[in-house]
Amino acid sequence: QVQLVESGGGLAQPGGSLRLSCAASGSIFSIYAMGWYRQGPGKQRELVAQITSGGNINYADSVKGRFAISRDNAKNTVDLQMNSLKPEDTAVYYCYADLYVKYGVRRDYWGQGTQVTVSS
Repeated sequence: QVQLVESGGGLAQPGGSLRLSCAASGSIFSIYAMGWYRQGPGKQRELVAQITSGGNINYADSVKGRFAISRDNAKNTVDLQMNSLKPEDTAVYYCYADLYVKYGVRRDYWGQGTQVTVSS
């Protein structure tokens, strides 16, 4: 089995910062990509940022220049540094991993979600 455990999140003021962390553990052969999605109130889940094992990074346009994703391939962890937070960043943030549980068997796994609230 594979587990993704998230930490971080909470309440921040507009313009403030928060950092999210996620660790993957269990029966992992290799990880192709890790990243973060979010789902705001009344909205669909959307990709925030993704980083592949090769270091390729994608960001949602709404967070470019404010958020930074990083990954430790040896530890199977991914972090999201969120700066210049805006009220519209308020959402439940989900860590995900696109990985191989064994050679040729590739699956997606999700964390339980962590709440980020940006409010004065």
